[in-house]
Amino acid sequence: MVSTSPPQQQDRNSPDDAPRDGTPRRGEAMPRWLPRAMLTALLLVGVFQLADWAFHQLIDLFVMLLVSFFLSLAMEPAVDRMAARGVRRGLGTFLVFIALAVAIAGFLAALGTLLVDQVGKIASDLPHLVDNLIDWINRTFHQDLSLDQLQQKVLKDSGAIEKYAQQAADNVWGLSSTLVGGLFQAFTVGLFTFYFTADGPRVRRTLCSLLPPAKQAEVLRAWEIALAKTGGYLYSRTLLAIASTVAHWIMFAVLGLPYAGALAVWVGVMSQFVPTIGTYLAGALPVVVALTVRPVDAVWVLGFVIVYQQIENYLLHPRITARTVDVHPAVAFGAVIAGAALLGAVGALIAIPVAATLQGFVGTYVRRYEVAVDPRIDRGEERRRAARERRRRTVRRLRQLVRGDSWDDSAGQGREGRKK
Repeated sequence: MVSTSPPQQQDRNSPDDAPRDGTPRRGEAMPRWLPRAMLTALLLVGVFQLADWAFHQLIDLFVMLLVSFFLSLAMEPAVDRMAARGVRRGLGTFLVFIALAVAIAGFLAALGTLLVDQVGKIASDLPHLVDNLIDWINRTFHQDLSLDQLQQKVLKDSGAIEKYAQQAADNVWGLSSTLVGGLFQAFTVGLFTFYFTADGPRVRRTLCSLLPPAKQAEVLRAWEIALAKTGGYLYSRTLLAIASTVAHWIMFAVLGLPYAGALAVWVGVMSQFVPTIGTYLAGALPVVVALTVRPVDAVWVLGFVIVYQQIENYLLHPRITARTVDVHPAVAFGAVIAGAALLGAVGALIAIPVAATLQGFVGTYVRRYEVAVDPRIDRGEERRRAARERRRRTVRRLRQLVRGDSWDDSAGQGREGRKK
């Protein structure tokens, strides 16, 4: 008789009883996927650190490329006009660069001559100005100061002055390296701008060749909007700068200020091409120069600068920008602040063209609807509309009287009704 014995109990640690979800049981080693996951995570962290390091190293290059791109957009309309007349794009770009360099060199030369002359004049008149200042302090604050006391005070603090001079001498090397770096960046921006402008069609063709046909049309439309807005911004600012230069030159010449032409060019360029604070910087220099000639002229200069700024804001600027680039002043101010926060001075300079481009691009694709007349929206609009209508009728009546024709009010109203 064959004896049957109960089956032996299977070992609990046998791999046959391992969980099928891959999780280890108690006492076993780590799962197979964990080393691979750790290695992948370390690899991703390393790639992120490398990309972050490369971005911070190349951020200056990206900024220079952005500035070059918008400069090329501003210069390309002039190059396109010359290319349409048979001039090669490379030669046309070179001619535009030469004209721009001559304009910048003339501006800097006029400004440098003005500054050197004014500094020399102030240095020669400094003793007389110091005596007048001491007399004014003594009369106003009931003091008993003298020039000898000031000289003794300066000699007593000569050690501090020598210390400041030594620090300035130590910083000469740093200043020289900063100047060389700035010149290199300017050369790099100019080189990229030249290539972007001269090879504008080739750059667009190369970029579009990487995209499907539907996306190519969108890119070209955005490019054209940026080209029109940037060129229009530069064109409008140039016209406003010329008008400001002519007006201030006439005023400075009437007052007899020295270097009236250079001061007028300074006011025109700074007030139009330096965002937000350009107007204040533009008016400060003529006021200081007028103070060195005749203090009462400074009051006239300041008053004229303020009055002309109002005329420009409410008369010239709306008429010119309506045909070139129309950006609301609040939008422009916000764009300048955002650009300065992101890219510093460079961002502030290109902020308005960027805002105009985005506004034009959004306006192309955003659908707008007509808003019905509602007193909750147009408060007082009926009264303003009636006032405008009365002014129009008055102007028409005056024109009829000047021409010698009789005024027919019913006919005028009939014509207005037909126009509406």
